[in-house]
Amino acid sequence: MNDLDLFDEAPAEERPRRGRAAASADKQRRRKVLLLGGIAAVIVLGIGVWYGVTSLFGLTSYEDFEGAGESDVVVKVEPGTISQTGQSLVEAGVVGSVRAYTAAAQENDSAGSVQPGYYVLKTKMSGANAVAGLVRKNARVGEMEIRGGNQLDDVTVASGKVNQGIISMIAKASCAELNGKNTCLTVEQVRSAMEKADLAEIGAPEWVITEASKVTEPRRRFEGLLMPGKYDVKPGDTPENVLRALLTTGSARLQAAGLPKSAEKTGFSPYQLLIMASLVEKESATPDFGKIAQVTRNRLAIGMRLQYDSTVNYPLDRPNIRTNSADRDKAGAYNTYAVQGLPPTPIGSPGAGAISAAVTPEPSDYLYFVRCDKNGKSCFAKDLDDHNANVREAQAKGAY
Repeated sequence: MNDLDLFDEAPAEERPRRGRAAASADKQRRRKVLLLGGIAAVIVLGIGVWYGVTSLFGLTSYEDFEGAGESDVVVKVEPGTISQTGQSLVEAGVVGSVRAYTAAAQENDSAGSVQPGYYVLKTKMSGANAVAGLVRKNARVGEMEIRGGNQLDDVTVASGKVNQGIISMIAKASCAELNGKNTCLTVEQVRSAMEKADLAEIGAPEWVITEASKVTEPRRRFEGLLMPGKYDVKPGDTPENVLRALLTTGSARLQAAGLPKSAEKTGFSPYQLLIMASLVEKESATPDFGKIAQVTRNRLAIGMRLQYDSTVNYPLDRPNIRTNSADRDKAGAYNTYAVQGLPPTPIGSPGAGAISAAVTPEPSDYLYFVRCDKNGKSCFAKDLDDHNANVREAQAKGAY
């Protein structure tokens, strides 16, 4: 072997093996480079996203006013997250930034209990003061609750006590103190707005407008359009705007209860079903809703007068379940002893159960019923003789 042999190439049989090993090593190196590059890209992207989010929401630094604030302002808290509430407060000029509110809310365990609705706060409050203002006792304003059977006007019960009607509820809910001024609407202002309102312009459901517009007493066009439940009235707003907001909520609830769509195969208009539902709500306890609805349909089908005391008492602003002969002799569109068919409007606010019963009553041949138990239960009959027997039994129990 000479010196040149020391630098000679490897044997031919070894060269392919070395080539494969080198290629494999190159692939591994490329994978490592790609992996490291990907990790670096993710880190950079993450830093960029974090920077964007923190800049957008003020998480690294944020503006916060100092002190308890300046001028009174009504703020509406919408359903949503604490951040969304913070955004509403920013838009109302209450807090300096969303983060000013959310940071303070994180320090107050009661912040999560803030309910949607209207609140009186002040402009330029610190986040901590804004949270404290929302969670303080009786902080919420403008809330009212309608119950099944409530009607627009006040009613006087047998004891002489006056129960607030919906118009009075609206007037009361409109009250708040803003910068030393009372925002209360009067009952007369609310009633006047109802009488003058254009139903279409003020937001009444389209399926109500044609039939309700025929009513001779304008304010009664609003009867039955606000289903039972809680409503929010904005203190300081005009009576027209208050009614518009209430009708928006009421219309959505009527739609959720099935009107107008569920009327399609009943043979009645949606408004007629709403009227029937109001009768059901007034005339019976919940377990009997379906039966009362069927009695109503049965009488209408044969041209028999409804003869419901609730309709007679409606314009008299009394919730009694009985009437006397003098009441029944009074002329009027709501006197179903004298006038055949349904009254011209609902006679109160029907709930979802009453509406469902009006749409799908409980099948029967009953034509008569009477409240025969003090718990509100009714007894039903197909003919007058059986009905009179039920009446005597009800009177003996002191139920009628």
